[in-house]
Amino acid sequence: MPTLSVFGAQWGDEGKGKIIDLLAREADYVVRFQGGPNAGHTVVVDGQKFVLHLVPSGILHAGRVNVIGNGVAVDPLALFTEIQELTARGVAVDPRSLRVSGAAHVIFEHHRRLDVLSEHWRGAGRIGTTGRGIGPCYADKAARTGLRVADLLDPERQRARLTAVLAEKNAWIETVHKERPLDLAETLRRYADIAEQLAPFVADTGAEVRAAWRAGKRILFEGAQGAMLDIDHGTYPYVTSSNTGLAAVGTGAGFPPNRVERVLGIAKAYCTRVGEGPFPTEDRGPAGETIREVGKEYGATTGRPRRCGWLDLVALRYALDLNGTTGVVMTNLDVLSVFHEIPVCVSYEIAGRSGAAREFPGQTTPLDGVRPQYVKRAGWSSDISGVRHYRDLPRAAREYVEWVENEIGVPIELLSVGPERDAVIPRA
Repeated sequence: MPTLSVFGAQWGDEGKGKIIDLLAREADYVVRFQGGPNAGHTVVVDGQKFVLHLVPSGILHAGRVNVIGNGVAVDPLALFTEIQELTARGVAVDPRSLRVSGAAHVIFEHHRRLDVLSEHWRGAGRIGTTGRGIGPCYADKAARTGLRVADLLDPERQRARLTAVLAEKNAWIETVHKERPLDLAETLRRYADIAEQLAPFVADTGAEVRAAWRAGKRILFEGAQGAMLDIDHGTYPYVTSSNTGLAAVGTGAGFPPNRVERVLGIAKAYCTRVGEGPFPTEDRGPAGETIREVGKEYGATTGRPRRCGWLDLVALRYALDLNGTTGVVMTNLDVLSVFHEIPVCVSYEIAGRSGAAREFPGQTTPLDGVRPQYVKRAGWSSDISGVRHYRDLPRAAREYVEWVENEIGVPIELLSVGPERDAVIPRA
C-alpha cells in the first residue's frame, strides 16, 4: 500500500471507519482530506466501540501519523472533546500521532448557530443538515471571510478577523432570525484558550505528506462522506458541503491525485441514507425496518435512524466510475442473511424516456422521479457473521457477491460480515 484512497461509494455510512482501521495496520500515514465533525466513523476493537468524528481512524493503531488536512472543516472545541475521550480510554493522542493543517478552516459557534437557524428557516425545504456548522464554514471559505487554523495561532489576527466576522454574523442572527447575538468578549476568550491547546498539533501537513511519499512511506487517504453526497456530483442540494472522492485528495490534502495508486470504494450490500433527499431504492415497509434493526442503522454522529433500502447498482456504478475505482469492499453482507429473497436495483424507469436506464441520469433529471427496476436474487437464510473464508460462505451468498461484481465491473476484494475488526472475508 504505497498510496491508497478510500471513499464511500453510496450515500455515506458504508462502514468506512472499520475498513480504514483495518487498512491502517499497513499504513504509516492516515490522512483525512474533507468533511467535518458531521462524519462519524465507528470502529469496534475488542468489544469496545469507538466513534471518531474528526480524528482519522488510524489513531487506534500505535505508531501511525494521523493527519487532518487543509480540506477539513475543523471545530477545535469538538476536536479536543474527542481527544479527551480517546485519551480517557487509553488511546495515545499527541502531536506525534496527530497533525492538523494550519490551512484548515475553523468552525466557530456562529457557524453552528446559523446552521441550525437556517435549517429551521427553510421549513419543508430543509436539506437535513446535522447542525454542526460545516456548511456555513465552507460557505465562509468560498466567500474568503473564514478563519483558518493558522489565524487562531496569531492573537492579533484572530482578534481582528473574528471581531469583523462576528459583527456580520450577529447582524444575521439578530435581524433575520430574531435571536440573541453571540458575546464577542466570551467568543474571543474561548478561542484564544483553545488556540493554545491546538498549537502543538499544527503543521504544514501537505508538505509533510508529500515528503513522506518521497521517503517511501505508506499513505492511506480517508474519505468521510459518500460519493452520492458530493457537492458537485451528488444529489444536489441534498449533499454535503465538500467533494468526497479521489479528486478531493489534491485540494484537501495537498497531495497530487495522480500519485494515488489504488482507489477503494466502500459499499454496503444494501443502501442507506440519512436526512432528506432522493433515495430511489428506499423501502418504507417492513423490509426496510428489518434492515434498520438488524443492521443497527442509526447515525454515529446524530443517532438519527437511517433510511434503508436495497442495493442500487445504477448509483453504485456511477460512483465507482466517477472515482476511477480499482477495487470494492462490500460491507454488512451478514445483514441480508435474514431475507429469503433479495431485490437489487439494476436500472431506472425515467418518466418521459423509453427503455430501462442503466446509467445514472444527468443532473437535468430529478432523481425523485425515477422508478427502480429490480432483479430478485436468492437469499441464503443462514448466519454468516462467523465466516472468515470465502469458500465457507453459503453458495447463494457467493453467487450474490459474484453477480454484483459482474454487474459493476470492478473486483470486490473484501467482504465485511460484522462490526468487529476480524469480521472480514478476503476474496483471495
